[in-house]
Amino acid sequence: MTVGIVLTVLAPNLVILLQFFTETADQWAHVRQYLLPDLLKNTGLLLFFTGSATILIGTSLAWLVTAYSFPGKRFFKWGLILPLAIPPYIAGYTYHGMFNYTGAIPQLFRDTFGWDITIDILNLPGATSIFTLFLFPYVYTMTQTYLETQSASLIENARILGKSGKDIYIQVVLPISRGVIIGGTSLVLLEVLNDYGVVQYFGVPTFTTAIFQTWFGMNDLASAIKLSATVMFIIALLLIGERLLRGRKQYSHTTSRVHPLQSKPLTGVKKWSVFTYCFIVFSLGFLIPVAQLFSWMILTYDKVIDAEFWSLVLNSLIAATSGAAMIMIGALIIANFTRMNKSLPAKALSKMTILGYSIPGAVIAVGISSVFIYIDNLLAAVYDYFQAESTLFLSTSLLILIMAYAIRFLAIGFNAVEAEFEKTNKNYHDASRLLGKGSKVTFFKVDLPMVKGAVISGFILSFIEILKELPLTLILRPFNFDTLSTKAYQYASDEQIQEAALPSLLIVILSALAIYVFYYVLKKERT
Repeated sequence: MTVGIVLTVLAPNLVILLQFFTETADQWAHVRQYLLPDLLKNTGLLLFFTGSATILIGTSLAWLVTAYSFPGKRFFKWGLILPLAIPPYIAGYTYHGMFNYTGAIPQLFRDTFGWDITIDILNLPGATSIFTLFLFPYVYTMTQTYLETQSASLIENARILGKSGKDIYIQVVLPISRGVIIGGTSLVLLEVLNDYGVVQYFGVPTFTTAIFQTWFGMNDLASAIKLSATVMFIIALLLIGERLLRGRKQYSHTTSRVHPLQSKPLTGVKKWSVFTYCFIVFSLGFLIPVAQLFSWMILTYDKVIDAEFWSLVLNSLIAATSGAAMIMIGALIIANFTRMNKSLPAKALSKMTILGYSIPGAVIAVGISSVFIYIDNLLAAVYDYFQAESTLFLSTSLLILIMAYAIRFLAIGFNAVEAEFEKTNKNYHDASRLLGKGSKVTFFKVDLPMVKGAVISGFILSFIEILKELPLTLILRPFNFDTLSTKAYQYASDEQIQEAALPSLLIVILSALAIYVFYYVLKKERT
């Protein structure tokens, strides 16, 4: 069964890679000559500037929150994670609505200073700013956790030697945190590659928008497949680059007496400067967009809430719950198999499950569509026998969307369960088997209760990721099957930004609650 799950995860990607080397169509020659250079340029610039900015903001905030005591520190420690609750495409619509001619910001300047200004953010720098503000928590969270849990001896020795906070940050913190910084930045870059809503709305051509354009605009699936394969090669280069940047350097404890870093109290101007920096980033990344969405929601909720709206909520819950459940079932099967089989092939199979998370949703959609269309063609005779209305029964069903979610986010559930299994003593399992209990009874009565927290956290994180996912849902949703994310996208695309506020707010609220549960409730239960 484990092999079958892994093959299911790999199949769409293998199909794309194999079809990349097929005969070149005329349309692909046009795409390669006229579109590909701009796609590579825009994608490269987005990755470079977003990656650089998130490293700067994420690591500096992690250092300040960990090393110093200042007003609001306890709140900012988890509050700076909240920008992850807002999908970048929702943030992009919101900020554009605030900065366009009729938005709150130009209107404030007109009413206060008499300045008639227009601020255009629908460009590459604007898209970079949105990605930075709402993806930096990946770098912040990983770096802050690392600094908080590692030995403080290096930093304390640097303090004793008279090094300033700036020198310690540059000469000590950044080098010892290099591994987690690169890991967090790689997640940011993968999210940028996966995005469709921001780059499409901001008019920045990237591979994701090109895949949509060639597939649906030009009706050319072959070119979409070749573009998808090109993205996969770029991702492979990113992952190889990540490994090379990490290198073989390791920073381990020089003593068994490990203690957390003691926060240094700040006073005077420094205290309020750090507070202001944290507050500005938190406001730009969460407080301001949520306040704007809430104000728009007050103006338009009576137009948006109807029978169709509640069907959107139901569809979103069905898709997210079904996808998260399938993810956790697959994660439990693979993680348990890996725990019982310590062989190299078993480890290799388990690591293959994380590949889906590194592939953009649009690419997975292309691959899984090719697989399901092939299956539908094989079953065409069966469909004819039962007089089915469509010979693309599976390709247009909810099943293909749920499967795509499972492939895309299986790594989230697997990593949570695998980490918990590694901390769980296997003696209880062995004792159950010695008492004559079967493997299934042992799993459900002994193993599963011990990893219950990991299953819950993995389910919550998968649920929220599916709730926010846009490219997969847009491409693979069945006819007349809309969700909160697709409806918010449709409203914004039709320039009904205020009407997009309510579905967007629901996504943000559910995501923020999940972050609270994951980082507070479950954390307290385990301590």
